[in-house]
Parts: sequence; structure tokens; C-alpha cells
Amino acid sequence: MEVNNLANYLLSPGDTLEITVWKEEGLQQQQYLISPDGTIIYPLIGTVLAAGKTITELKDNISSKLADYISEPSITVKLLGFQGNSIFVIGKVTRPGQFYTARKIDVLQALSLAGGLTVFADDNSISILRRVGNEVKVFPFDYSDVIKGNDLEQNILLEPGDTVTVP
Repeated sequence: MEVNNLANYLLSPGDTLEITVWKEEGLQQQQYLISPDGTIIYPLIGTVLAAGKTITELKDNISSKLADYISEPSITVKLLGFQGNSIFVIGKVTRPGQFYTARKIDVLQALSLAGGLTVFADDNSISILRRVGNEVKVFPFDYSDVIKGNDLEQNILLEPGDTVTVP
């Protein structure tokens, strides 16, 4: 992952982190998997919300909480795996499936990852499904319009867990 992307990357459930506190023997190179509720359990301080934060924000949060137990803690947070940031492309594409991305991508980029549309795809009836709480939002996507440079606002950035469906 590029450094510029890493600075803006928002952590997601399923991501794996390595957190080290310098000169603290019990807190060296410990690995954490962000749980489905977006948290990690960290020694001394307990439950910490990680999802939706950048690595820097998480590091600062842990540092401030550890300061009650350790004088001037020096913390390093590394992203080891970004499996939490995945999208799905299903239907009439060359390679349907789940795709892990190190940054947010748009609909066209997701379709490209899936190898493009097959000849049988209905390119003007593509939709993006996004779960928000208990609801599913549907965003229409007309491939032929976007390719021609029309209605480019349809080419939205996908969120982790979004599903692009190609009938």
C-alpha cells in the first residue's frame, strides 16, 4: 500500500493491526484483528474503537489512554492486512467475487477488477447495494452512459461491504 493511501485509509472490521509500545516488554509486536463491531481489546485500556479511524487517529487514541499507565508511551501501529475493506461484484462479469482494496474505489474500477462485463450483461441496469443499518440502499448505475461521459455522478465511491450487481 502506498504511504499516501495509508495515511487516509479508514480501518474496517476484519483488518489486522500490529501495535507496539516502545520499551514495554509485554506490549511488543502484538497483533489485533478488528472485530465485527469495529473494536479491539487492548491491554490495560480495554475496548478501543478502531473502525472508521485512520492509523494515526487510532495511535493517538491508544497513546492518550495508555498515558494513565505508562509515562509518555511511544506507540507504533502497522496495518498488516486490509481484508476488512472489501467489495463484491456479482452477476455477468468475467470474474465475479470478493475484492480487497487498499483504498476506496469507484464502480468502474470495481468492474475492471472483476474483468469487465460479459457480452450477456445488461449494462444499463447495474446496481450497487449498500447496507446502512437494517436498510439496503440501492444506487443505479448505467454503464453505457458513464462510459460515454454522461451522468458521471453515478460512478460513486464504494464503501466496504458494497455489492455491485450486473444482471
